[in-house]
Amino acid sequence: MKKFMAVYIGTAAAFEKFQKDFPDPQSRKAREQAGMQAWFAWADKHAKAISDTGAPLGKTKRIGADGIRDTRNNLAGYTVVQAKSHEAAARLFENHPHFTLFPGESVELMECLPMPDR
Repeated sequence: MKKFMAVYIGTAAAFEKFQKDFPDPQSRKAREQAGMQAWFAWADKHAKAISDTGAPLGKTKRIGADGIRDTRNNLAGYTVVQAKSHEAAARLFENHPHFTLFPGESVELMECLPMPDR
């Protein structure tokens, strides 16, 4: 089995659309709760393939040769799965609650390659 990291993408535009679609705080909270229930159901359905359920991601710091600074990106969370192929791993995320119920935009999936020997 190969290991893959799924990164949940959420843009400011998708969040603004979510707020427009659910302007009332109560309806927004109900949608978020439905989204979490759907996410847990998805995780239960694919439990054998999930090696790390992951978590939502918070604020970002960028560290480079020029120092440390705050930055923004569209990364909203992650999950690590195992599958026989990239295609099989991708199919796990079809119709995922991240973009069907939450204001998320997509899921990007990449293989976790082995570290080279020293």
